[in-house]
Amino acid sequence: MGRRTAEETRKLILDAGLKLLLERGASAGVQHIRLQEVLRSVGLTTGAAYRIWADQDDFHRDLSIEMVSLRFAPPSTSAERAARSVLEDDGSMDDVLRATTQDHVEYASRFHREPESRDSHAFITALALRTAAGSWPELREASAERHAESIADFTAFYTEIMPRVGLRMRDPFTVQDFAEAMAALGEGFAVRAAEGLDHPMYEIEEGAPLPAGSWTLFGIAARGLVEVFMVRDEPDAGNTAAAAGRQDDPGR
Repeated sequence: MGRRTAEETRKLILDAGLKLLLERGASAGVQHIRLQEVLRSVGLTTGAAYRIWADQDDFHRDLSIEMVSLRFAPPSTSAERAARSVLEDDGSMDDVLRATTQDHVEYASRFHREPESRDSHAFITALALRTAAGSWPELREASAERHAESIADFTAFYTEIMPRVGLRMRDPFTVQDFAEAMAALGEGFAVRAAEGLDHPMYEIEEGAPLPAGSWTLFGIAARGLVEVFMVRDEPDAGNTAAAAGRQDDPGR
């Protein structure tokens, strides 16, 4: 077997560092991933590393960038799966909201409930690093790229969902605007999950402004965004008072 190139060695070390970071989670932070420990895990000497990085800070910067860039699946994969099962049963937008927001809450809290869940650990750890993106310009750039990828993916997801549940965007908003608002809301609740805080749940009774049943606080807040950003997609919506009245409750 030939000698590794510098890039192959770099990748080997960073992959080993990512493995340790995912095992220990966001609370450890990259500073607790010591370069010498990583090198021992792959059988390399310090000389191999310091031909690539000037010091441990340089290694931590690149490890942070790799973590922020790491994805095991497209951003909307879990939400799409939750929405698909609802839409197959001709569910409403409220049904989609309840299913997808509940899925997000469970996904984020898996970080604590299932320590072996690499997807949840990767999501929460990357989120934690993004909150410190000002540490390095390169990390800020990687964080911005990850955010842009997520917004583009969820914009496509919402664009596909909306006509299936009879909704369209309310002027002057765009689907991307809605995706940005939902991302901020979802990431905020994910930070709560990372802190180990329980997610508020509500049992809505018949006759309330919301459809009866179990709702997450995320779902209730998301429904508020839908009501602001979207209207019913009805060609004759402006021709009758009844249609105009229906526009005021896009979740129906």
